[in-house]
Amino acid sequence: MTSEKFSLLESIQFPADLRALEQRQLPQLADELREFIIQSVSKTGGHLGSGLGAVEITIALHYLFDTPHDRLIWDVGHQCYPHKILTGRREQMSGLRQLGGLSGFPKISESEYDHFGAGHSSTSISAALGMAIAANAQGIDRKTVAIIGDGGMTAGLAYEALNHAGSIETDLLVILNDNEMSISPNVGAMSKYLARIWSGKIYTSMRAGSKKLLKKIPSAWELARRTEEHLKGMMVPGTLFEELGFSYYGPIDGHNLNDLIGLIKNLQKIPGPRILHIVTQKGKGYAPAEADICKFHGVGPFDPETGQSPSSAKSGVQSYTQIFSDWLVKKGHEDPLLQAITPAMREGSGLVEFSQQMPERYHDVGIAEQHCVTLAAGMARDGLKPVVAIYSTFLQRAYDQFIHDVAVQNLDLMFAVDRAGIVGADGATHTGSFDVSFARCIPNAILLAPANGEDMFELLNAAYHYPGPALIRYPRDSTVKPATINTSVAAEIGKGNLVREGSDTALLVFGTLLNIALEVAEELDLSVANMRFIKPLDQDLIAQLASTHKNLVVIEDSSISGGAGSAVLEFLNDRQITIRCLRLGLSDIFPSHGTREQVLQEFGLDKSGIRESIIDFMRDRESG
Repeated sequence: MTSEKFSLLESIQFPADLRALEQRQLPQLADELREFIIQSVSKTGGHLGSGLGAVEITIALHYLFDTPHDRLIWDVGHQCYPHKILTGRREQMSGLRQLGGLSGFPKISESEYDHFGAGHSSTSISAALGMAIAANAQGIDRKTVAIIGDGGMTAGLAYEALNHAGSIETDLLVILNDNEMSISPNVGAMSKYLARIWSGKIYTSMRAGSKKLLKKIPSAWELARRTEEHLKGMMVPGTLFEELGFSYYGPIDGHNLNDLIGLIKNLQKIPGPRILHIVTQKGKGYAPAEADICKFHGVGPFDPETGQSPSSAKSGVQSYTQIFSDWLVKKGHEDPLLQAITPAMREGSGLVEFSQQMPERYHDVGIAEQHCVTLAAGMARDGLKPVVAIYSTFLQRAYDQFIHDVAVQNLDLMFAVDRAGIVGADGATHTGSFDVSFARCIPNAILLAPANGEDMFELLNAAYHYPGPALIRYPRDSTVKPATINTSVAAEIGKGNLVREGSDTALLVFGTLLNIALEVAEELDLSVANMRFIKPLDQDLIAQLASTHKNLVVIEDSSISGGAGSAVLEFLNDRQITIRCLRLGLSDIFPSHGTREQVLQEFGLDKSGIRESIIDFMRDRESG
């Protein structure tokens, strides 16, 4: 990255430097910033398309607001790379999402400009409203802005926040960054003119004065209000927001810096809750990303000239997500009652092929995990066979629905819980550490953990045919590709397998760390059990191994607190079985971001770490 290519950008260390520029220089800065993002992410991987689409709005906000005193709250965080670059972290972008490097999301501990952590969607308006209330309560003169995408606006949390904010007249600006909705007819001279008029002093003062006068005559005020909203509703999609108590402006072109700056300047002078609706393009300025926004939403390293990624596929290896996808398609053709549901994660959860072959039985509900689960519960109640494909970290958002709407009623509903355990570069916000702990305590539910591809098919079949809530968890990882797609042979509920017999110590493995455990067992002559079921436990197998061994070691890719190891200890205690037991899993800290292998190593769950932990454990027994 030559200095000449980024001459203006390199003069910007912090937003104060940006605010020293003349407005006419900002388009050049936007071009340089966009090119810098492409070059950086091509080396590290990351969320590219969203950041490219948010370049101009990021520049405009830092140019006009007194950051970090004023608060900019980013939703999800996929679009935060321009923000990071302009707030003192340009040189650190080479370590983006790498172990010890920058997080891929806003992070309070990383910068004073990151006012609220993100990773999951639809939190920005609630957090920003809380900060605006805090400023008022403490008498602080501070502006607060929430930036949320149209995808984030599909979640109920966003509307709960809008409903509250509109009722208390708090000074809050919400930027709706719309990059997918079909509103292009409204983006043009007329809508820009209306937005400019509605944000100007004359209209605002007339509107405020009319309110005071007409509210003294209730029937006249109601007629005027409805007339205004009717006229605006015919031309812009703002009526809903106005009804929630927000003043609505837009939509305008989110890539036109002059228009953005002019309008936001006006909005800074207007009190109360306001929404500015901007229209942007994901992947803006990079042709491959513009042509395939799905592929370039999140990418690994790629060639910036062509947009092509180096092939990382290994012969004979397949991801657990693809194994699930293959099973789902075949099972869907066999069972016409099967319905596939996802909360806006079609590609990530492996539902593309199913959606193409059986579109009438595919349901993408948007970023609405709570609705997703209760929708599936309604289907199950009236005879369908729903399969909810959801990331572990996103299932957390529907915990009440899982308990109240599914488990309490003991409905026949299967959850394919992807990204369980360590996920890698996305870090703590996306790690699936907690599903074992929060699921195994729920009555009626069963919890399955396959060790490999063949195992996964048998457990998928078991989960699908179990007449109640069933969760099968699997990581963002790959395994040996199964020879055939098995949709018929099902594992026996609650039964594990002893896969290696050794001496003294037995390893109870829950999930995909089995191969590593077997390698360690070969070196140390240990017994190994593929437990398969976290709930119900194979109590007979545990009791058998406890009676023939001196030590038990539980290995899991989930939180130790309340995890599978805790379940084993509870069983041993209930049976009054006395045996030394070591638990290996994710300790009581949030994980770093890095590769899955690096983070597993940090937790001592790689081969070397597991081996050393077991040796130390056995040594302690001998010395004791």
